[in-house]
Amino acid sequence: MAAYRVSGLRIPLRDGITLGADLYTPAGESKGLLLTRGPYGRGRMIARRMAGPWAAQGWTVLFVSSRGTADSGGQFDPMRTEQADGQDVAAWMREQAWYPGRFATVGGSYLGYTQWAMLADPPADLVAAVVLMGPHDFSRHAWGTGTFTLDLFGWTEQTVVLGGRGILRTILGMITANRRLRPVLQATPTVDAAVAHFGDAAPWLRDRLVRDDLADPYWAPMQHAEALERTDIPVLILGGWQDIFLRQSIQQYRRLRERGVETALTVGPWTHLDLTGAAAKVTTVETLAWLDAHVAGIPGPARMARVRVYDKGTDAWVERDDWPAASTTRTLYFDGAALAEAPGTARERRFVYDPADPTPTVGGNIISGGGYVEDGRLADRGDTLVYSTAVLEEDVVVRGAPIVELEHAAEHPDADLFARISDVDPRGRSHNVAEGCVRLRGDANGPVRVELLDTAYTFRAGHRIRLVLAGGSFPLFARSAGTGENPLTAAALVPNTHTVTEGTLTLPVA
Repeated sequence: MAAYRVSGLRIPLRDGITLGADLYTPAGESKGLLLTRGPYGRGRMIARRMAGPWAAQGWTVLFVSSRGTADSGGQFDPMRTEQADGQDVAAWMREQAWYPGRFATVGGSYLGYTQWAMLADPPADLVAAVVLMGPHDFSRHAWGTGTFTLDLFGWTEQTVVLGGRGILRTILGMITANRRLRPVLQATPTVDAAVAHFGDAAPWLRDRLVRDDLADPYWAPMQHAEALERTDIPVLILGGWQDIFLRQSIQQYRRLRERGVETALTVGPWTHLDLTGAAAKVTTVETLAWLDAHVAGIPGPARMARVRVYDKGTDAWVERDDWPAASTTRTLYFDGAALAEAPGTARERRFVYDPADPTPTVGGNIISGGGYVEDGRLADRGDTLVYSTAVLEEDVVVRGAPIVELEHAAEHPDADLFARISDVDPRGRSHNVAEGCVRLRGDANGPVRVELLDTAYTFRAGHRIRLVLAGGSFPLFARSAGTGENPLTAAALVPNTHTVTEGTLTLPVA
């Protein structure tokens, strides 16, 4: 006998639009109701990952397609309608004979975002949530560094242009998306090429590219930081060290923890594309245990620690009571091209960032081609500055967000500064660990602070720590225009000479 049955439903919204949905009903007694919502359709391949695993374990699952996607009515306007639509779905659920009186939410990426959108005004009958690599603020993902994160183009290509063409064609399209989009990303101005490429398939795209002020009311429907202030239910947050939404996952955990909300954090060595791959082996088990404990009331093995993180330097899981887990800091000082234990002599060093030949993205927190990779070629370029420690005499255990602070000047006052720390092994091979970027918009001369993404990483004795500075990382971020204009609408991009004198790298260490 099948573990569950599936029945199609239509959900009416307050504005007359109806959403397509599937109700998964387990063959035996239900543990409770889970709601998951997103724009990726509900076909067999998608459902096997986003609904089937929970239904097979005894949960009733309502799987809803966002408006304007799959068989749902209305116009798809990504991220801007999910808060109101979620409240309407919850109101409709309460009127159904199968509604048990309470529910939980579950899902990753966009399906994680729809949970935060609902938690911005949390229903009283929503009792738990599991968010896997899901942001609460899409505007800050796009423009939070001051420059634009270009993964919206690839997401639009895969979700809007290819999403209705069947799973096999969509997968093929994802593999070749970078090649098709390369002329768009390299065009000047980029916005015109993007609008021409996507045409009527994404009428909402232009607004997201030209509106670079996050205080613009346009962005308000995508901004749900208030969810972190209003949520009081148990929330499990699952993230990846190389995920595109890592910064927000850490922020979510820390704010809920500060407020005393019952929450837990697991971060693995994953990229965003590992969402349904390598990550699923761990996250599925943790999700089911969290739901059993906080929704079904089923006793099981207690979570041994509030925080579980994967240390890529030792390839081992580490458990901690909280995050960040550093007990002190270790400051390394710029001394020529060295990272020294004590302040050295200030020395000017320069590099030129050329948007016609931009410093490339090599692994890291990008959707396609991201993750832990050998990144020595980044340090070998002429448009980067490299600082390295001597060979380490003992392990350096990092638990938190490294900070780079330096004295910086630029030929043009509008500049990007990208920083990355890497692990160099005894054979000289370098692998990325953590990175960060900031746009110095009109204020490129003077002290600069770059907060890298959090990490759990042990630099082993016999290795070296390397810091790389650059004027960008393309195609993770838009190329710096250097003119003070929005980099996507600028008609001209100018090379920029960066000068660095003194600086420090501060590591949170355990």
